[in-house]
Amino acid sequence: MELDTAHRRMIESLKRLGVKQEVLRAMDKVPRHYFVPENRKHEAYVDHPLPIGDGQTISAPHMVAIMCDLLDIEPGNRILEVGAGSGYHAAVMAELVGEEGKIYTIERFEGLAATARENLRRAGYTNVEIFVGDGSLGLPEAAPFDRINVTCAAPDIPPPLLDQLKVGGKMVIPIGRYVQDLHLIEKRADGISRKIKGGVVFVPLIGEYGFKE
Repeated sequence: MELDTAHRRMIESLKRLGVKQEVLRAMDKVPRHYFVPENRKHEAYVDHPLPIGDGQTISAPHMVAIMCDLLDIEPGNRILEVGAGSGYHAAVMAELVGEEGKIYTIERFEGLAATARENLRRAGYTNVEIFVGDGSLGLPEAAPFDRINVTCAAPDIPPPLLDQLKVGGKMVIPIGRYVQDLHLIEKRADGISRKIKGGVVFVPLIGEYGFKE
């Protein structure tokens, strides 16, 4: 009951951000306490990041809401996520794409990937597939994607991700080393548009087109 109350309060606080109702409904359906470590369950609905192991974090609820809102996710979309973490952000996007859509998410750490799979299974999501590897390379075997959600900070847009984004598709990606700007990328037939949507702080993207260890 306490978690239910905290969940409702979180949704009420997110309404003030002005995000789409579809995003709020999706976040209302996802039990965030399934996606945080046992010793952090009491903080599951507090609006700040939480450690999930291997030096990684689960993003604050407001950041998940903002990124999903910027991506303008539609039912049936095929989405690539870079940085699965504990699986929470993928679960919210899974709600937004519906049964006809699919989330492909790449995680660098095998242990986190295994935890995310279990969290998603327990929460009942079957339209999310998790891969272990270098997220800066994307997932060419499943491309192209309608949307790409990057949940770790890169030096710039990794070329493979841009290549794997459909024309007309959108990507959100934090760019910068220690403090970053969140960029909204739209791929057009004649090139890309990019808009800065505010300052953020994310863990670094490690990989061929990311930062070095």
